[in-house]
Amino acid sequence: MTDLRRLLSVLALAAGLAAVSATAHAQLTVQITRGVTTPIPVAVVPFGGAGPQPVDVPQVIGADLERSGRFQALPRASMLQKPTRAGDLDLAQWRLLKTDFVVIGRVLAEADHLAVEFELYNAVTGERLLGYSLPAQATTLRLVAHRAADMIYEKILGVPGAFATRIAYVSLEGSGAGRHWRLIVADADGENPKTIVESPEPIMSPAWSPDGSRLAYVSFEGRLSAVYVQSLAAGTRERVSARAGINGAPAWSPDGRRLALALSQPDGNVDVFVLELASHALTRITDDPAIDTEPCWAPDGKSIYFTSDRAGRPQIYRITIAPGERPKRVTFEGAYNARPRVSPDGTQLAIVTLDQGVYRIGAVDLASGRSRVLSSGRLDEGPSFAPNGQTIIFAAREGGRGVLATVAVDGSVTSRISSATGDVREPAWSPRESAP
Repeated sequence: MTDLRRLLSVLALAAGLAAVSATAHAQLTVQITRGVTTPIPVAVVPFGGAGPQPVDVPQVIGADLERSGRFQALPRASMLQKPTRAGDLDLAQWRLLKTDFVVIGRVLAEADHLAVEFELYNAVTGERLLGYSLPAQATTLRLVAHRAADMIYEKILGVPGAFATRIAYVSLEGSGAGRHWRLIVADADGENPKTIVESPEPIMSPAWSPDGSRLAYVSFEGRLSAVYVQSLAAGTRERVSARAGINGAPAWSPDGRRLALALSQPDGNVDVFVLELASHALTRITDDPAIDTEPCWAPDGKSIYFTSDRAGRPQIYRITIAPGERPKRVTFEGAYNARPRVSPDGTQLAIVTLDQGVYRIGAVDLASGRSRVLSSGRLDEGPSFAPNGQTIIFAAREGGRGVLATVAVDGSVTSRISSATGDVREPAWSPRESAP
């Protein structure tokens, strides 16, 4: 039996698990485990403003930049001055501290809202690089701080940031007959976790809609697998596939109108199908005695990547969605490659690959077909790209517990994201958020 068939057997057995208890979900903790050799020194000065604010905006900005692994934020205790306006800024003082960039700002109370004003200066050249005023409410200050960090990150590095985004993941707490699953959405820094759905039966495979307003996922409620679509704002959900056998691996089309699914046939074989959400019309995409699963759309919506063991071991294939098209194999390096996730620009795939006898996260350059191993764990799985394409989040094992981890696509920066209690797994990075 192939590794992929063994995995499907485990998923089928998971439908029979039961649980009876629940505990409050825990905050995630992000820890950089490897950063770039020479991070960029930046000072994010405490902001001015009238009275205390519910969120320390510059602290959030500085933490975001440091968490990227590409910046080193100057501690506040080391700051010789704490200006909040350009007229009070003496860049020579910051050059003495070997700081390349300085961020100053204010949080101001307007008539019916707050305003976060911030400026970015190059301490070496003296150039003012950014100057913005972002509207906010007390409840959106943290999101606005992430937005500001995104803008600073992009201005300095030339690449969009991904701080004002969210992650969805599954938390498993308890053991034996007391296991309990939760689907949770949190900010990209692990803050503000919110339980979307919880169940005494397994939950898996969360997937974001392209506009970030909905999540598709698999639940084994009633001990049978089914695919649900949940609206995050309204809290409502719809069961969109509950056919006999396996209903799994939902993946949104780029236009948000369709889901690619892995569905089993009466004989137990699994193939890839596309479900029209409006009409519930179902189109079969693959038809092979092998197991075809884990679909992922290309950014143009014209083709789908998927995992298949039709060559004897799991490998990645691509099929154009058109009558009469046949799949073409994408991965050739290594004996096991599975769970494809395509980068936002469509140039590479994140995959799970068998490397030196253990499962790790790899990346495949689609132009050349060359692959490289990015992670160093023993059971790494479930990769998901950040919307800027620069980082991959995935599930890992550490000390016998499930944690989340990230790795830069060039392998230069890694982090661990863990919960104080329980396992966390099945991560999915949201698309870029709309402006607050």
